[in-house]
Amino acid sequence: MDLLLTPRELAAALKLSTESGPSRKFFAPPIVVDVRPAESFAQGHIPGAIHLDLWGFSLIDTDEAPRRAFLWMIHHVLEQRGISDARPIVVYEDGSGMRAARLFWFLEYFGHPDVRVLDGGVSAWLDAGLAVTHDAVAPRPVEWKAAPRPHLAAGWKEVALRLDSPDAIMLDTRSDDEYHGRVARAKRGGAIPGAVHVEWTRNLDEDGAFKPIDELRAMYESAGVTPDKEVIAYCQGGYRAAHGYLALRLLGYPRVRNYLGSWKEWGDREELPVEIES
Repeated sequence: MDLLLTPRELAAALKLSTESGPSRKFFAPPIVVDVRPAESFAQGHIPGAIHLDLWGFSLIDTDEAPRRAFLWMIHHVLEQRGISDARPIVVYEDGSGMRAARLFWFLEYFGHPDVRVLDGGVSAWLDAGLAVTHDAVAPRPVEWKAAPRPHLAAGWKEVALRLDSPDAIMLDTRSDDEYHGRVARAKRGGAIPGAVHVEWTRNLDEDGAFKPIDELRAMYESAGVTPDKEVIAYCQGGYRAAHGYLALRLLGYPRVRNYLGSWKEWGDREELPVEIES
């Protein structure tokens, strides 16, 4: 299944355009979810899209009880916005950014079988000459009996157990300043020991769409992030890490996880080791 859609493919699926012919991408019309801030949604969005801004929903304690409560809350919010596995989902924002990737990850975690990202986001939509609307669709709450995939998430304990494992790689998706400890957004600055640094923005081209698959593959493999390893992506709070997760999903990597607590949790837990790269 293609995880990225072009604007023309999405327009055909929504029957907004006939230039690409009938859509063969979906078994049913998709639910389109706009994850931008509310003010951006109000200024114009893809016709029929519902709005869901999860910015700021972060977990800083990945012990069992708080993790379970956090994920229950996210699942409940999805249900209240009319999101379930009854229909395919397409997520978008301004470009192919971290907000869209975060919701993509949540939906995959909860077992949704068919979730995609609009590559290039609403910017690519407008560049393709497609119209936006100011009309809002009121979502109808649904019940979704999700089938979570715990192996797609990681907490501090899972990360700590894998620090010395030759089978695991920690992927740091933060900025250079954060990775090198020049900017500390927790009690301590630095990185998880042994982490490989590939900033999330390197996944994208100058237009905000994902780079070609061959370029992504070469970039990650040259950094030592290879498909034979289990990859645990982290950032500050799981957003940029979700972007790394999506990039590796595009490459077909079979074992990729998002460290939900990321640096905010790891850097605050003083019993955990920290490495500062020179």
